[in-house]
Amino acid sequence: MSDLVAVAYPDVDTAEKVVANLGRAQKQHLIELDDAVIVERREDGKVKLHQSVNLAGVGAASGALWGGLIGLLFLQPLLGAALGAAGGAAGGAVSDVGVDDKFMKDLGEKLQPGTAAVFVLVRRVTADKLLEHVEYQGEVLQTSLSNDAEQRLRDALAHAGTSAEGEPAAS
Repeated sequence: MSDLVAVAYPDVDTAEKVVANLGRAQKQHLIELDDAVIVERREDGKVKLHQSVNLAGVGAASGALWGGLIGLLFLQPLLGAALGAAGGAAGGAVSDVGVDDKFMKDLGEKLQPGTAAVFVLVRRVTADKLLEHVEYQGEVLQTSLSNDAEQRLRDALAHAGTSAEGEPAAS
């Protein structure tokens, strides 16, 4: 089961940097994401969703595995894997798994114009290692985390960008 985390940031640029940092953390196996979306509240009040994580690759890998297994049954494993990968990628591209778009838009309506939020579905996280790398201050909008885990996230976001003495970190 995945946990939902939604954090507001002062602008889209900061939200994009946060998502890039999450991507690096995922490569380091500090976090596994099921979905990541930037929700932007434009100056004109409109809400725009920026889908950040392409889950079609996950579908392709799964399809290739199943296609290969089915292909083995008919002595055509490469053909089965190729067809399975294509079908899995297509299915991953058109299926909308993850955070509900309507929910994100509704919560995005509550953001101030010109701001953004990052919505992530976290499958697995090594929280103590990930939280020490939080670089940008943000405000927790909503989570499905335990109270203790949510408070640790709030503390990390509140102290992001400051040194141990409480002074702004040197750039």
